[in-house]
Amino acid sequence: MKLKNIIILLSLIACNAKAQFIPDYRKAADVYFQNKEYYAAAEYYKKALNIADDSVGLKLPYTPDSKGKTKKQGNETEQMVYNLAESYRLYKDYTNAEKWYAVSKGFTDEKYNLSEFWYAVSLRANNKYEDAIGAFNNFLDKYKKDDAYTARAKREIESCKYAINEMKYPRLNSLKQLSQPINSKGSNYAPLITKEALYFTSSRPTKVSGKDEVLSTGSSKIKKKESPYLNAIYKIEKTNLNSTNANAIIKTDLGISGDENAAIALTPDGNRAFFTKWNRKEGTKAIYTAVKMDSKWSKPESAGLQINVSGYNSIQPFVTSDGRYLIFSSDRPGGYGKYDLWFSSLRSDGSLGQAINLGNMVNTTDDEQAPYYNNATKSLIFSTNGRIGLGGFDFFESEGDFSIWSEPQNLGFPFNSSKDDLYFTATDKLGNEGFISSDRESLCCLELFQFKREHITIKGSLTDCETGHAVVDAKVTLTDSLTNKTKIVTTDNNGVYSFMIDSPKPIKITIEKDNYFSKIYRYSYAELAKADTLINTNYCLTPLVIDKPIVLKDIYYEFNSAELTPMSAIALDLLADLMRDNPNITIELSSHTDGIGSDAYNLDLSQRRAQSCVNYLVEKEIHAHRITARGYGKSMPIAPNTINGKDNPEGRQLNRRTEFKVIKK
Repeated sequence: MKLKNIIILLSLIACNAKAQFIPDYRKAADVYFQNKEYYAAAEYYKKALNIADDSVGLKLPYTPDSKGKTKKQGNETEQMVYNLAESYRLYKDYTNAEKWYAVSKGFTDEKYNLSEFWYAVSLRANNKYEDAIGAFNNFLDKYKKDDAYTARAKREIESCKYAINEMKYPRLNSLKQLSQPINSKGSNYAPLITKEALYFTSSRPTKVSGKDEVLSTGSSKIKKKESPYLNAIYKIEKTNLNSTNANAIIKTDLGISGDENAAIALTPDGNRAFFTKWNRKEGTKAIYTAVKMDSKWSKPESAGLQINVSGYNSIQPFVTSDGRYLIFSSDRPGGYGKYDLWFSSLRSDGSLGQAINLGNMVNTTDDEQAPYYNNATKSLIFSTNGRIGLGGFDFFESEGDFSIWSEPQNLGFPFNSSKDDLYFTATDKLGNEGFISSDRESLCCLELFQFKREHITIKGSLTDCETGHAVVDAKVTLTDSLTNKTKIVTTDNNGVYSFMIDSPKPIKITIEKDNYFSKIYRYSYAELAKADTLINTNYCLTPLVIDKPIVLKDIYYEFNSAELTPMSAIALDLLADLMRDNPNITIELSSHTDGIGSDAYNLDLSQRRAQSCVNYLVEKEIHAHRITARGYGKSMPIAPNTINGKDNPEGRQLNRRTEFKVIKK
């Protein structure tokens, strides 16, 4: 254990030795902890450990059912420290969780072996990715089991590496946290936009009866005041989105008094609602439906056995904009992991067909939640903690039609964060603007953000370098230079192609067409970062004909020598690029002279000059077996060296040339 952590622990034990444990605090903390009241549990563990109250929050009154005494033992201190760290983590207060896991990871008892794992998770949640990688590796070195924690630790390491690269090249997204009264005390999440209003779920404080609730674990019982933080569905008219008037927030009459209600979905006509309903005492969550009658909602009813399976949870309904499907998340049997995404056909009378799993292209062995489907783009946006990402739940996007889905793609930073990012709703047809919820700016709770997804369009046309005509049906591939992921399009009847990119990551564009030399173009981060919304990229392709010579312009040698001049490097560099862009071709590189001098001399000089070019290309890492050097001397003129017996300098200049031709492809 590090010296700093030893000092902290010894200080705790010393304080408790002096003040003695207060049994009621410990008992209250344990009861709250077992009943998943983690905020209260943390407060009482702090009291039991005699830790200064360094946080501001609600003090929940309690009344122990009996007065007992607890012996002061070191292992009890360790257990309370560990439970304190757990309470903070489960309450999503990773700042404090990190601090106390840093202490408990030094405990020698095996029951605290996961402290190092959760310490690493807390580091990651606090944007300390490099430190988190080290902590996860430490966990893997010490942890002797091969189980889900081992697998997750390995995935978390890859996620941290992914996040570090993502944050170097942020996506072209902007996010703005909504102000009060929309983001109020408690959680604010699950936005749904309609033509008239923004619906969302909030656990903001509400008036309660003031009755006591009894929490128990084993023989211990405590009383606490009824919690005012109940999840309910609210709405605000679009015209009031920027209002600071708390009365602009309207609590809907959906749900049953005393129940928790969340994550509303509406049919296209707005007259049927689906939402998640649960009661804290019952435990499981189910999807309910209600019908609007005379501007009021009917009494909610279960969405049916097709959706809700007894003993399992069904949550977060979403209705497609064409009204054909209900998508939801559930841990029901028949899935691939914990929570999977499912869909059911939605009939005109509101009844639902048999639920069908979206399949293992979308679902993982962990959780998939909060679905959103865009009919216009045929894209599914959802949140998962089962894939490599920035941490917690991340947004992913998959294209499909409910029968086949593409590999989901992470929406990257800053759309995703090191914490939880869930619930997407768009305000435009293409899904480039809308609202999400995230706890990135909160100590504990989801809050609403407005987003805008921007793009850079890379558009150009392709022509034949010799004829100037459009090159149709050429294959144009855009490659992310960091991940090697590709997008492929073909040129249209005008030779035009286009891509949209959402990040200024370095990219590579490869252009290919039968009987043409392929070309590769690269764009750096600096070039893309200074672009506005459009990059025009017009290129031409050179026809590839076997054994057809192509003159390399601007190849120069020292006088009467085979030594290349510096000016020749530009042309030969272009040839090297062409060889790299077309890795399957083999060429003959030839040199020619004018008519001055003997045949033998010119033949030797041209061979040495051709070889000089080959040597230069080999230095540029072009394999020698792909190039043959050939000197032809003055045997193959392309212009007369003399005209009517007189010297023709222009002709001799044309004859002094370096060429290449493809001899194999």
